[in-house]
Amino acid sequence: MYSKHFEHVDKLIKSLENDGAFLVVEDKNKKANLMTIGWATVGMVWGKPVMSVFVRPVRYTYDLIENAQNFSVCVPSAGKLKEELVFCGSSSGRSVDKIANSGLSFIPGHLKDTLIIEECKLFYECHILERTFLDPKTLNEDVIKNYYPSKDFHAVYFGEIKHSYTRE
Repeated sequence: MYSKHFEHVDKLIKSLENDGAFLVVEDKNKKANLMTIGWATVGMVWGKPVMSVFVRPVRYTYDLIENAQNFSVCVPSAGKLKEELVFCGSSSGRSVDKIANSGLSFIPGHLKDTLIIEECKLFYECHILERTFLDPKTLNEDVIKNYYPSKDFHAVYFGEIKHSYTRE
């Protein structure tokens, strides 16, 4: 039944390993932002297809996703939108309107209050089920050493995948 949500996970993983993917969030006040992500997980949790995304609390996206019900992950075709991914990964939504200045086109997704990037080819629209923080007391020491030397641990958002699809 849920296997359709996982049929293109290989494309998501390749994108995350290479240039990244876009996390797009629109909060309940209709403020929107996007950021480049390189980390996400996909699987079955609580009997549902779930994507987990990682956002550091210092990011502007964190402020929005804390006041959102949904998010989307938009995956460009391999090797495409590299400049846009760099821009969205190196600019803060606090100082620049990335929605207006990214050069990307945003359209409503299938899920209420969810935007997708028209230029992408693979989409995951997710409803947030849980928000939690990585716990440094239980996190592997090598992970802390390699990824959190500044102790800026991620918040993790578990989103039920409500819609996943490709567009050509």
